[in-house]
Amino acid sequence: MVRHKTEAVARPAAARPSGSRARTAPAAPADSAADTPPEAPAAAGTLPVRPGEDPWTEAEVAELRTELVAEAAALGAEIAASEEAVSGLMRDSGDGAGDDQVDAGTKNISREHELSLAANARDMLAQTERALARLTGTGFGLCESCGEPIGKARVQAFPRATLCVQCKAKQERR
Repeated sequence: MVRHKTEAVARPAAARPSGSRARTAPAAPADSAADTPPEAPAAAGTLPVRPGEDPWTEAEVAELRTELVAEAAALGAEIAASEEAVSGLMRDSGDGAGDDQVDAGTKNISREHELSLAANARDMLAQTERALARLTGTGFGLCESCGEPIGKARVQAFPRATLCVQCKAKQERR
């Protein structure tokens, strides 16, 4: 199985601040990509590759789809845990009788950190669901900027990629 870097650091629930429970935006809908029955991915031979790369095999496409579905499920669980943690922090923020400024500041920092983690996980979930939709539809593996193939190795390393290496480098220089 090909491993890829994620853009966020997943934090197990045990590592969350004690007494953390959450609120914020609702978790991913129950009918998200992780909960839907697998649709047939694009035929392996139809996915684009760069010159010199081997064509996609059915097993590689199935593995990619399985990885994306598993990632969507994990992100959904992470969002739910972060939202529960924020809910607890919001509930506890009103009970500050006797707290000094440091305690109040610590609560605010903890709440903002959890909100940031939840927002990042929601963004990654949206990217993952978009990659799944593109895999089952059209456009998967093509650069959204130049229209050239992204590259099989890049897609295997980072399945949510929407830009080829050259276009991503241009984007980062801006």
